Amino acid sequence: MLIDTHSHLDDARFDQDREAMIQRARAAGLDRFVTIGCDLATSRAAVELADRYPFVYASVGVHPPEVRHIGDDWYDELRRLARHQKVVAYGEIGLDYHYNHSPPKDQRERFREQIALAKELRLPLVIHTREAQEDTVRILKEEQASAVGGVFHCFGGDAWLAKESLDLGFHVSFSGILTFRNATALRDVARTVPADRLLIETDCPYLTPAPHRGTRNEPAYVSLVAQKLAELTPGRSAGDIGELTSENARRLFNLPASSPAKATG
Repeated sequence: MLIDTHSHLDDARFDQDREAMIQRARAAGLDRFVTIGCDLATSRAAVELADRYPFVYASVGVHPPEVRHIGDDWYDELRRLARHQKVVAYGEIGLDYHYNHSPPKDQRERFREQIALAKELRLPLVIHTREAQEDTVRILKEEQASAVGGVFHCFGGDAWLAKESLDLGFHVSFSGILTFRNATALRDVARTVPADRLLIETDCPYLTPAPHRGTRNEPAYVSLVAQKLAELTPGRSAGDIGELTSENARRLFNLPASSPAKATG
């Protein structure tokens, strides 16, 4: 069985076939999904989907490009949402200096605030970092984020970031990027991550793995990430990778041992 630890099931690109997309994933062996909030609206949507499907869990938080929109009441509402029994993490949060849709100074301040909220809620963190890995690591250390741990999602960093992530006690999650032709350096990093810290994800509808690049990504394709990791890990099959990453996800997110087969609505 597989667990997609980072998906955006509420995305509008799934509006026409969300139920069919979920059933395809279940048929492909997915036992659970974690659907991720990026702002207040998508955090609410993530919790609503977790309510609807017994095998879907949610994370809530504000993605770095969106922190400029945080209003006076957002943290109170995120705190309320996070107390839902199926919210298993806080994020995705972090720093993104690629487009700077939110000013870097604001990103850093809001990152600290959200780490503090996650620690208050005792939820592991889902970390996004792009062209900001030094600041991301520094803030995580200064805010003592190791107290709750978490995952560097959609890992695309270098060997330094992988080591720092592991030293902080975090997990490292790989996406379809691992299958890209030009991702040789990332595959080299993936070989160094201990088996008990590995996670897999799709980040769907983004970052579709080969051989489906150019089409919409969906959770069923997480099996291709597992397959690629198996190719990089002598002696392990894709099934082995599925089992160990699922166990890692269950431990990190405190998920039950097995999930019900049917939706509740």
